[in-house]
Amino acid sequence: MTNPEIGKTIEAAGRKTNYLEEGTGPAVLLLHGSGPGVTGYANWRLTVPDLATDFRVLAPDAMGFGYTERHENETYSLDGWVEHTIAFMDATGVEKAHFVGNSFGGGLTLAIASRYPDRVDRMVLMGSAGLDFGLTEGLDTVWGYEPSLENMRKIMMECFAYDRSLITEDLIKSRYDASKRPGYQESFSAMFPAPRGRHVAALSTPEDKIAALPHRVLIVHGREDAVIPLESSHRLHQLLKRSELHTFGECGHWTQIEKKDRFNSLIKSFFLA
Repeated sequence: MTNPEIGKTIEAAGRKTNYLEEGTGPAVLLLHGSGPGVTGYANWRLTVPDLATDFRVLAPDAMGFGYTERHENETYSLDGWVEHTIAFMDATGVEKAHFVGNSFGGGLTLAIASRYPDRVDRMVLMGSAGLDFGLTEGLDTVWGYEPSLENMRKIMMECFAYDRSLITEDLIKSRYDASKRPGYQESFSAMFPAPRGRHVAALSTPEDKIAALPHRVLIVHGREDAVIPLESSHRLHQLLKRSELHTFGECGHWTQIEKKDRFNSLIKSFFLA
């Protein structure tokens, strides 16, 4: 059986990079979060088909995640993730793109916009990192994950989704199996070792640099998000002069899954307007 998480492969920043690609038109780059077992497919499987009707959609596995090649004794940093993403854009012939960044991917999007403003068109920040908001209990649990079915169940039930009926045993098992693939936990644990509060700051872009960004920005957040505090998106909205903020009630950290139809409609209309 074909694994839907494995798409195309291209060399970027010295590593074979796995990515999904669908559709034609202006480029949209989807950057996933940092949960255990995450891939571009796991994060964006319900988003790609909708956007691909109007855009060329690319969803890479970031350095250290999913099926992108890992290097031994890798040091992970915001600098490295930014450079890998820019190298991926270069390799796929994308000069400029709209961005959708989820959580960690939102922090990465802000850093790219700050450092390479001409490579970013409009951006969507969903439950986004990027500010030093202090470590939440939910984020500490996610980053501190050790592979077990019970630990994966706890994260998915208590941290990611407001509507727990979305969390099936098959979904838990699939994410658990992904989290224990060879080399995966080694890279994951190397990214966010304790004390984990410092990594929130390390994913941040200085507020004055965020405030200077000229881009149009849509900020999306689930009101019941237990991983990234809603207040952080309120602050981003204050800082980003060309921003709008949409808050979903009865929604946790998985806006793109829990509110998929409204989320897809919202971001597509934002990019097309």
